[in-house]
Amino acid sequence: MITGELKNKIDSLWDIFAAGGLVNPLEVIEQITYLMFIHDLDDSDNKRAKESAMLGLSYESIFAESVKIGDRDIDGTQLKWSVFHDFPTQKMYSIMQEWVFPFIKTLHNNKNSAYSKYMDDAIFKLPTPLVLSKVVDSLDEIYKLMLETKRETDKTEIDIRGDVYEYLLSKISQSGRNGQFRTPRHIIRMMVELMKPQADDVICDPACGTSGFLVTASEYLKEKHKEEIFFHKQKKDHYMNHMFFGYDMDRTMLRIGAMNMMTHGVESPFIEYKDSLSEQNMDKEKFSLILANPPFKGTLDADSVSPDLLKVCSTKKTELLFLTLFVRMLKVGGRCACIVPDGVLFGSSTAHKAIRKEIIENQRLEAIISMPSGVFKPYAGVSTGILIFTKTGHGGTDNVWFYDMTSDGYSLDDKRTPTPNENDIEDIIKRFHNRDEEENRARTDKSFFVPKQEIVDNGYDLSINKYKQVEYEAIEYPPTEEIMDKILELDAQIAKELAQLKVML
Repeated sequence: MITGELKNKIDSLWDIFAAGGLVNPLEVIEQITYLMFIHDLDDSDNKRAKESAMLGLSYESIFAESVKIGDRDIDGTQLKWSVFHDFPTQKMYSIMQEWVFPFIKTLHNNKNSAYSKYMDDAIFKLPTPLVLSKVVDSLDEIYKLMLETKRETDKTEIDIRGDVYEYLLSKISQSGRNGQFRTPRHIIRMMVELMKPQADDVICDPACGTSGFLVTASEYLKEKHKEEIFFHKQKKDHYMNHMFFGYDMDRTMLRIGAMNMMTHGVESPFIEYKDSLSEQNMDKEKFSLILANPPFKGTLDADSVSPDLLKVCSTKKTELLFLTLFVRMLKVGGRCACIVPDGVLFGSSTAHKAIRKEIIENQRLEAIISMPSGVFKPYAGVSTGILIFTKTGHGGTDNVWFYDMTSDGYSLDDKRTPTPNENDIEDIIKRFHNRDEEENRARTDKSFFVPKQEIVDNGYDLSINKYKQVEYEAIEYPPTEEIMDKILELDAQIAKELAQLKVML
């Protein structure tokens, strides 16, 4: 994560928006996303022009001498960040509002930019020329510092841009509709390390939000499979264009999520507007890995839900429908790690039992990790768990591994201050990948196995409290007479000291 001067510059940029009346974190990030996109268009065009010149090839700039905006033909060079950022404040504001924003929308039609398809309905919201001027100057300083940071560290430009964008996203502090909230980065990283994505995986998050799971999976692959992916033409193409899929119904989130992926080096992720639970989503047996934190507490109109999901689990609850969807979307052999509210694990309704039975009897349920309720504070205090299973289509659940997570490295109150000495994450990852050594653990330990039949006999209940054994230690207290003598002794001492105090007064 970024620190020092670069962090301070981003905080200052945020203050400029606040002073201009833009205080909604999502709107601020959206406007910054647009401006970063416009800046990067200029950089990428210059880079391609230089590369073409070195190779002796012709190159047609997107900033041509004549660009059509509406009914007008204008000089395209005025749309370049490196040109208009030196214009007088009022002129720069007019060009941005009347020419640049309409221009980035037209790019999609010509498919000249991988970024452009996410900017189709971009709206320019900076209120005054002065605010725009300050924001442009601030972004210039941030890009300059990013370049200096690259020179001073071993990080690549993509890594630094990714860190900057992650810091921007950390400022989202409000829950969204239907229980949306930002999944902590370290929880996402834990889930990715539990699943160990491979170079040939096709990865999906059907409720992607800002694309945190997809970004972290891409970073993991760069760390663990760099040579396999980037020194192999077909695998690199798969990574850049065919590996990552994310769906969401919030267009603001889609734009932010798409930019988040691209700032982390994935050129063309499939980030699309889609109601994952509706008939609009036809995906079936398509993905080898699903990582998700689907919406909690949401209820839907049954008429809007895909009928094949209701056949498995007749309910309006989004958390149950998403689990059913994950089973449908996975290929045979595909894996899923998803966050669910505790109610999914022990709910007694017919729908709750139906989806648990489906996963236990027809797929292979592998693990349940119970997380403490403070993990999602300050956004939400709901108790959650991580459910991990593999799609088989013919069962295979034998023993289910449970882990009782009590700390994630942060305090469980609204402040969420670091507690480095209290962190179960490394232990969870280590034990999960060495489950052969877990067979003899007692149920008083943090982790243990539960046979499938025992779970079936308990009505497919997956609550860890149903199976964990608590050790009670007997505490011996002194006899009552001894406690009374001690109280009388203390009373006498208090009376003596009060008498001394009275004399002093």
